[in-house]
Amino acid sequence: MNIQAPKGTKDILPENIYKWQYVENLFRKLCSVYGCTEIRTPMFENTELFKRGVGETTDVVQKEMYTFEDKGGRSITLKPEGTSPAVRAFIENGLFNDAQPTKLYYFTPCFRYEKMQKGRYREHHQFGIEVCGSKEASIDAEVISLVMRVYKELGIEGVQLKINSMGCPNCRKKYNKALKEFLADKHEQLCETCKSRFEKNPLRILDCKVNSCKVIVKGAPIISDYICEECATHFESLKKYLNVTDIDFEVDPLIVRGLDYYTKTVFEVLDKNGLALCGGGRYDNLIKEIGGPDVPAMGFGMGIERLLMSLEENGIEIPMEPYMELYVGSMHEESKYEAIKIVKNLREKGIKCECNHIERSVKAQMKYANKIGSYFTIILGEDEIQSRTAKIKRMSDGEQFEINLDELEEIVNIVNKA
Repeated sequence: MNIQAPKGTKDILPENIYKWQYVENLFRKLCSVYGCTEIRTPMFENTELFKRGVGETTDVVQKEMYTFEDKGGRSITLKPEGTSPAVRAFIENGLFNDAQPTKLYYFTPCFRYEKMQKGRYREHHQFGIEVCGSKEASIDAEVISLVMRVYKELGIEGVQLKINSMGCPNCRKKYNKALKEFLADKHEQLCETCKSRFEKNPLRILDCKVNSCKVIVKGAPIISDYICEECATHFESLKKYLNVTDIDFEVDPLIVRGLDYYTKTVFEVLDKNGLALCGGGRYDNLIKEIGGPDVPAMGFGMGIERLLMSLEENGIEIPMEPYMELYVGSMHEESKYEAIKIVKNLREKGIKCECNHIERSVKAQMKYANKIGSYFTIILGEDEIQSRTAKIKRMSDGEQFEINLDELEEIVNIVNKA
């Protein structure tokens, strides 16, 4: 029996990795422009971090985490999201003592045991940003601005930005009471999951994907009617910042996000087909909740698999750099030594080149050069070694140029002009 990849995971093959590298390089470039620096956190954390950070009543903690006991009897969890580990690192390493705000970005795999769906895997990869140290709505707008810039740079049209305010814990206390009163006589019509949410976290019912629950909450009171003056002012300020930076948005009162740590601003981005590309918001109490100082924060997570899927569905092709620029073939052992030497020297000059490492005929070597997409080929034999000259062939049209084997800059110039 062949051993296969675990269900819900996916190999990223060489034929597709250039797409990942392209979007990751774009992320890095934009983060640099916005003053964000990279952070890398462990693949696993103490389980308590996610219970306190994400929330014990969330689906993530109750149903989806990969949790196990290590050999020391400690409860360990593969990280299901990137925010809590970044915040833990912010606290543990005293980054709050640096000049604020602290702007962090990361690429990380996340692990959730959930039902397989289109664009959703049990191991998925996330690009995220966390900005700690500012309570101003201008930071919220800046983070959202970076998100929208990603889609603009990639050429994805028709994306929808939806925003809402979840208020502060005091606001939610009032709203939860009103929501429970609205749902009280509809309790039996809720799905089983939402029935359990009714007492522990009724706000999560608004985010249910079951159609019957979607119908029920259509007439529910909206949280914006229950937020305090401070939270309302913050939300109005956010809208003004988005307007002055020419970012279109829609206020959606049903956006509540699935994690307990969110306060005030929450947002989601959907493509024109309704595929959720990104989500995030403000979490002013999380740093204090998991043992740090009282420092506000704002961030988002973007699934890279979802992003690549949207690019494909929108017919956007990511440019592919040449895998190989030059193949240097050989006809016998002496010429192979020369080919190895030339390839080594050309690689030092930045030329992507390859040579023969398997016993192949010249015909087979040319087929191989074609398969790896080499732009040019050189075949070395006795005559070429003795004369120190050879022909470099452009594979696209068969045109050949004579070159001096002792003048590698000639080869470099020809290849770079392609």
